[in-house]
Amino acid sequence: MQKCHSIIVTGKVQDIGFRSVVEHIGRSFGIPGMVFNAKDGSVKILCSCEDSVIDNFTQTIKVRGAENGAEIANIKEKTLSINIDLPDDFSKASSDDEIDIGRKLDKANLLLKSGFENLNTGLTDIKTGLNNLTTMMYEHNTRLEAILEKLASK
Repeated sequence: MQKCHSIIVTGKVQDIGFRSVVEHIGRSFGIPGMVFNAKDGSVKILCSCEDSVIDNFTQTIKVRGAENGAEIANIKEKTLSINIDLPDDFSKASSDDEIDIGRKLDKANLLLKSGFENLNTGLTDIKTGLNNLTTMMYEHNTRLEAILEKLASK
C-alpha cells in the first residue's frame, strides 16, 4: 500500500539545481510527489510510494545529489499518518522562484563584487610589476649607454 512520506534534505542543497535532480529521480521511479525549497535552506519532498521503495528513493537522491554538486548533510524521512493527493508526475514546486531569484541575484552581486575586488588587486600587482620592470630597464639602458660611450671614446 502506498503511503505519504515527508523527506527533508539539509546541507548545501539550494542554488545548485538539486530540485531538478530530485524531480528527475521521482519521475524515473514513477512515484507521485513534489519537491520545493524551504526558507530554512533545506529542500523538502512530499511523495507517495510503497515502504519498500522509499529507502531506494532516498539513497538515489543522496548518490545522484552528490554527483551533481549537492553537499547533503542529512536526509530525514518520515511516514505521514495522512494521505495527500499529490501530482501524478513528480514535479518541482516553483512557488518560491521569485524569492529564489532575488536571493540568487544578491548572491551573484556579492560574487561579482568580490571578483572585481580581486581583479583590482591583480591589476595593481601587475602595474607595480610593470613599474619595477620599467625602472630596471631604465637602469640597464643607462649602464649600456655608459658602456657604449666608453667604447666610442676608444
